[in-house]
Amino acid sequence: MRRFKPIRKLLLVICSVFIVSTAFSQERTITGTITDGATDEPLAGATVVIQGTTTGATTDLDGNFQIQAKEGDFLVISFVGYLTETIAVGTESTVSMVLMPDLQALEEVVVIGYGTVKKEDATGSVAVVSSEDFNQGNITNAEQLMVGKTAGVVITSSGGAPTSGSTIRIRGGSSLRASNDPLIIVDGVPISNQDVSGNANIFSFVNPSDIETFTVLKDASATAIYGSRASNGVILITTKKGKAGSALKVNYTGNMSLSHAIEYADVYTGDELRQRANHYRDIYDPLVFNLLGTQNTDWQDEIFRTAYSHDHNLSVSGSANNLPYRASVGYTDQQGILKNTDMKRITATVALDPTFLNESLKVNVNAKFMHTKNNFGDAGAVGNAVAMDPTQPIKDGNDASDGYFQWENYGANLGTVNPVQQALETDNKSDVNRFVGNVQLDYSLPMLPELRAVLNVATDWSKGEGYNNRPTTSPTNLIAPLTNGSLNDYSNTNTNDLVDFYVNYAKDITADHNINVTAGYSWQHFAREGDSYTRQVIDSENPYREPTDSSEFKTENYLVSFFGRLNYSFMNRYLLTGTVRYDGSSRFAEDNRWGLFPSAAFAWKINEEAFMANVNVVSDLKLRLGWGITGQQDITDNDYPAQALYTESRIGSYYYHNGRYISTLRPDAYDPNIKWEETTTINAGLDYGFLNGRINGTVDVYQRETKDLLNEVTIPSGANFSNTIITNVGSLENKGIEFTVNAVAISKQDMSLDLGFNVTYNKTEITKLLISDDPNYIGILYGNAFTGFNQVTRVGESPYSFFVNEQVYDANDLPIEGLYVDRAGQGGEIAATNENKYIYNDPAPDYILGFNFRFAYKDFDLASSMRANIGNYVYNNVASGASFDQMQQIGYWRNMPKSLDNTMFVRRQFTSDYFVENASFLRMDYLSAGYNFNEIAGSKASLRLNFTINNVFTYTKYSGLDPEIGFSDGVPGVDNNQYPRPRTYTLGLSLTF
Repeated sequence: MRRFKPIRKLLLVICSVFIVSTAFSQERTITGTITDGATDEPLAGATVVIQGTTTGATTDLDGNFQIQAKEGDFLVISFVGYLTETIAVGTESTVSMVLMPDLQALEEVVVIGYGTVKKEDATGSVAVVSSEDFNQGNITNAEQLMVGKTAGVVITSSGGAPTSGSTIRIRGGSSLRASNDPLIIVDGVPISNQDVSGNANIFSFVNPSDIETFTVLKDASATAIYGSRASNGVILITTKKGKAGSALKVNYTGNMSLSHAIEYADVYTGDELRQRANHYRDIYDPLVFNLLGTQNTDWQDEIFRTAYSHDHNLSVSGSANNLPYRASVGYTDQQGILKNTDMKRITATVALDPTFLNESLKVNVNAKFMHTKNNFGDAGAVGNAVAMDPTQPIKDGNDASDGYFQWENYGANLGTVNPVQQALETDNKSDVNRFVGNVQLDYSLPMLPELRAVLNVATDWSKGEGYNNRPTTSPTNLIAPLTNGSLNDYSNTNTNDLVDFYVNYAKDITADHNINVTAGYSWQHFAREGDSYTRQVIDSENPYREPTDSSEFKTENYLVSFFGRLNYSFMNRYLLTGTVRYDGSSRFAEDNRWGLFPSAAFAWKINEEAFMANVNVVSDLKLRLGWGITGQQDITDNDYPAQALYTESRIGSYYYHNGRYISTLRPDAYDPNIKWEETTTINAGLDYGFLNGRINGTVDVYQRETKDLLNEVTIPSGANFSNTIITNVGSLENKGIEFTVNAVAISKQDMSLDLGFNVTYNKTEITKLLISDDPNYIGILYGNAFTGFNQVTRVGESPYSFFVNEQVYDANDLPIEGLYVDRAGQGGEIAATNENKYIYNDPAPDYILGFNFRFAYKDFDLASSMRANIGNYVYNNVASGASFDQMQQIGYWRNMPKSLDNTMFVRRQFTSDYFVENASFLRMDYLSAGYNFNEIAGSKASLRLNFTINNVFTYTKYSGLDPEIGFSDGVPGVDNNQYPRPRTYTLGLSLTF
C-alpha cells in the first residue's frame, strides 16, 4: 500500500487545484460605487453591464451597485452625458469607478439667429429635432421629418398627393390677413413664404436625407432678432456637412414604397341607389327616372390605384487638405394613389467648409439645386367619384366624349362628370427649378481673437412653368360651350437676394463675468414676375380663340434691417439676453416704414446654486423668463398696400370710343397709413433634468397678443374703390402651455429604450375687429351662397369658428329636418338665417399630443411615432350635401354618402350643426424596424436594412374618411373630399463605405 501514497498525493494536488480554480471561476457578488469625476459626487442611475451579456445593474442614489460576476468578466459602466468606461473583474469583490463628463455632450450647441449658443445657456424657448429623432419611412418633404416631435408645432399636410404641401403653425396663428407661416431659414438663408407657381411645397428643394437638424425658435426672446418676419416663429434647418480630419465616406440610401388608399367614402352601390330611388319614387321626375342604369360601378375603385415609388440618395463626404466637404445627389419618383398624379425630383447639394490664415478665416459654401416635374392630375375627380351615379358604365361608346359615359348637361355644372375620364384626360403638369446658395465668411481678427466679422451673401432663385390643358373630349365645367376644351399656360420666376453682415465679440471678462455681443445689418430683396394665359379649344381646324383670361404681373419688395444682441452671464448661473431689430419695409409709406422690435430674457440655472449641491437626483433645473415684440408685414398678395394702383380692364370690358375699343383703369383700394402688425409675447419656461439628464424636458407658459391686426374690411358704399381694403384693425390673443419629457428608460450595452412625449394647449381668441366697437357686428363670414356662410371670425371667439343653426332632435335622437332652435325669438317656423345661428366649436384642437419611442437590442431597432389632436372639429361638407331630392337633378342622377340613412333628409340642410363633428383623433404616423450589419465581409463597410409602415392607423369618431383637415378654399376645418392620405409600406437600405 505504501507504493500508492505518491499517487494519492498527486490526486490530492490535482483535486485541490481543480477546486480552487473552480471557485475562482464561479460567479460571486461584486459591489461597487460610481462617482462623478467632475464633482466627486455619487452618480445615481448609472448602468453596469457584464460585457457581451444583458446582465446588468443600476446604481442607487448613493452611486452603489451590486452585480453577480466572475473573474475575467468585464464590467461596462455608462451613463447619459458621460464617457463609457470598462473595468475587469479580478479577485476583489469591491470595485469603484469614476465617470468623466462627455465634454462634447456638455458643449452641445443649438443654432439661433446669427450664431449659436450652448444648449445649457439658451434663454429662449428653443426646441431641436436632430436626425436620430426624425420620422421614418416614405418621407419626400422635409417638414414630414418633424411631425409630432415638438410641442407647440402643428404640421398639417393638405392631403395625400405627392405634390401636396403642408400648413405649419407654431403656437397658433398671429394674424388674419397676413401670413401665419413661420420664417424658414436654411443654412443661413431666409426663404420666402411665397412659393413659385407650379410648386405646392416650399420645403421641396431640400432633400430630407440632407438634413441634420431642425431648430424651432418659439418665443419672442428667441425670434426677435429676426424682427419683422418672426411673429409666427422661426424654423432653422441645418444640412449635413463634412467634418475636418475625417476620412472619405460614401453613403447610398434607397427605398422602395407601395401605397394604397386605406378606405373609400361609404356611398351607395348601384343596386342600393336603385332601391332608394324606387322607395322615394313619388318625389322624382318620372321622365328622369328612366335614366337609371343597370351597372354597379365603384367609381372610387376605378380612379385610385396601388402606387409604387422609389427614392435614391448618394452622398460623398470627408476632408481633403483641411477642406471638409460633402456632396450629394438624390432622385425621387413618387406615384400618387389617384391615377395620373405623380412627382419626379432631382436634387443636388454641395457644402464646402475650408479654413484659411491659420483658421482665422472660416468659409462656408452651400449650394442646393432642385428640378421637379409635377403631375397634378385633377383632384376634383375624388369628389366626383363620390357623387357619380353608380348605375352607369365607365364607357358607353360616346364618340363626343372619347368613348366615356357623360351626362349631356355636365358642362353646365349640373351633371356629375365621369371621374375616370376627368382623372385620366387632364394634362396638368409643371416643371420647377430652384437654386439656393450662399457664401459665408467668418473672420477672427488675429490681434483680437474675441472679435469676429461675418459676411453672408445668398441668393434663392426659382422658376416654375406649367400648363393645365383639357382636350375637347375632356369633361370640364370651366368654359362653354360643351364641345370646348381649354389650354392654360403659366410661368413664374422668383428671386430672393440677401446680404447679412455682423460682428460678434465674446469675452470672459473675469471668471464670473462673460459677455457675447452681436451687431449687424441685413438687406433682402424679393422679386416676383409671371404670367398666365387661358384659351378655349374649338376643334382641330380652329384650335383656339383669343385668350379668355390673361394676366401678367411683376412685383418686388425690400427689407432693410439693423440688429443687435447682448448675452451676459454671471457666475455661469444667471443669464441675460437682450435683442433689438430695426426693420424697414418697402410695403409701407415713409412715415410708417420702420419698426422697432426689442426683446429681453433672463435665465437662472437653479441647479448650480449651493442649496442644490446635495440634490444629486437633479442634474438640470433652469428657469427662463422672456418678453419681446415681433412684427408682421408679409401681406402675401400685395407688395404695395400703401400706394395708389390701377387695374386695367380685361378683354370684353373695354370702353368703345370713336370706332375703337379702349381699356379702362380701375383704382384699387389702398391705405396710405397702413403699418406694421405687432405681436407681443411673454414666456415663462422651466428646463429640467433628472439622473444626469436621463429624464429631461421643458415646461413653457406663454401669452401672445397681436395688435394693429392686418385685416380686410368693407369700404362704405360710394367710394370709388373695390368693396374691401387691407388696413390695421383689431387684435387677437394666444395663450398656451407646452410640456415635453424625454426619458432613457433602458440604457445597457446591448439594449436601450428612449421615450418621448409632448403636449400642447393653445387657445386663440379675437379681441378686436373694428376701429370702433359695434355690438351688432356679426364678424367676418366665410362660405358661399351654395352651402351657406358657416364659419365666422368674431370678437371673443376663435378664428374660423363654426356658425350654424342648432339642430332639434326627435325622441329617437334623430335630427328633425329643417327644425332648429329659435335663437332669434321669431316663433313658428325657424328660418336658417344668421340671426338664428350660433358659435359651435372651431377647427383648432385644444390639445395636441405627441408620442415617440425607439428601442434597440444589439443591431436591431424598433421605432414609432404617434400624434393626437383633442377638441378639433370638422364641418363634414361631404355629408351635408346628402339628401334624397339631390339624388335626381335636371337630367341626371347622382350618388350620396350612406350617412343619409342617419338623417333621412329629403332636402339638404347645410347650416345644421349636425354636420359639425368632433374630429379628435389618435394617429400612428409610422412604425419602423431596422437591422444594422457592421463590418461586412471584414471590411469597414456597413449596411442597414429597414421596413416602415406609414399612416399605420387612425382612431377617431369622425364619420368622414380623415379627421385631419387642412385649409380648403382659404378656410380650415371643412371636409371637401380631400385627396386621401395613403398607407405606405417602405423597404429601405443604407450602405456606407
